Amino acid sequence: MDRQRRKILELGLGGIGLIGGAIACSPIISNRNNENNQPTPKKIVIPPMSLNEAAQTRIKTSGLDPIAALREFDYGKVSQENGRTVREFELTAKSKTVKLNASTDFITWNVNDRVPGPTLRATEGDHVRIAFSNQAGHAHSLHFHGEHASEMDGVKPIRNGAATIYEFEAKPYGVHLYHCHVAPVARHIGKGLYGMFIVDPPTPRPPADELVLIMGGYDIDGDGRNEMYAFNGLPHFYMQQPIAVQQNQLLRLYVLNMIEFDPAATFHVHANIFQVYRTGRGMTPTEETDVITMGTAERHILELQYRFTGKYMFHPHQDAIAEAGCMGLFNVVA
Repeated sequence: MDRQRRKILELGLGGIGLIGGAIACSPIISNRNNENNQPTPKKIVIPPMSLNEAAQTRIKTSGLDPIAALREFDYGKVSQENGRTVREFELTAKSKTVKLNASTDFITWNVNDRVPGPTLRATEGDHVRIAFSNQAGHAHSLHFHGEHASEMDGVKPIRNGAATIYEFEAKPYGVHLYHCHVAPVARHIGKGLYGMFIVDPPTPRPPADELVLIMGGYDIDGDGRNEMYAFNGLPHFYMQQPIAVQQNQLLRLYVLNMIEFDPAATFHVHANIFQVYRTGRGMTPTEETDVITMGTAERHILELQYRFTGKYMFHPHQDAIAEAGCMGLFNVVA
């Protein structure tokens, strides 16, 4: 056990509490202002998004912020150990009630008070160290997709009030995810305990406007079926507040399906065709389409450009899922 990990573990729950107090200052940053030597698209134009009054009210009253989930990436606290880049993240399982619409409250189990949790980002080969504290009232864990040793697989429940450290090498490059793996897993994920984990390739991808879109479902009445759906946590939000994107500029979508209880969901964009990088595991696209089918936990990088200005819908092509909240608009501007 290295000295840094031993130090964190020796701090115990009290130490994690101190870490938790620093979470608000963790370097969750937009791809517009990358200060950690990541592949920053310096010439990419991010059109300003002036939130309308209704969107501002929903963010304030719901307890969720889909705008923050869209373009913010957490690169962790970066240091060097034995010539290797180390990224330290601080994640806390919590529970809070969110307002999905004017008449529906839902008790979430979440990461850092967010649904989805923060999008973590590293470069292939980095050493990742995650201080995980459970303050959610039930046993939880964090299971990361990717390659790592069995003792870091995150299937062991961490009791309420306890903490642990997960650490591993970030590999392979691609789009991955993390989620609670305590049974019943579908219930723990369905209540919001998940997030995206991006491992960038050693050779950076071309500059692009990068957006995270995570599809999720809500089983409101506990019957094992979803009654509501959403991109980035809040049903219908991007219909209410379209996502501004620049005309004739590369748009890179990191899309993840975290809908439990439904076997699959598609992702479809209107009036365009996207290039598909399956699981982000390649530098050249394997296909192009305007609809792609994704089982639960499947994720891809999708790239496209809009030639014409205007508003264009995106949604699963299971229309019942779309109409129950998983639908949004790109607002393409000149």
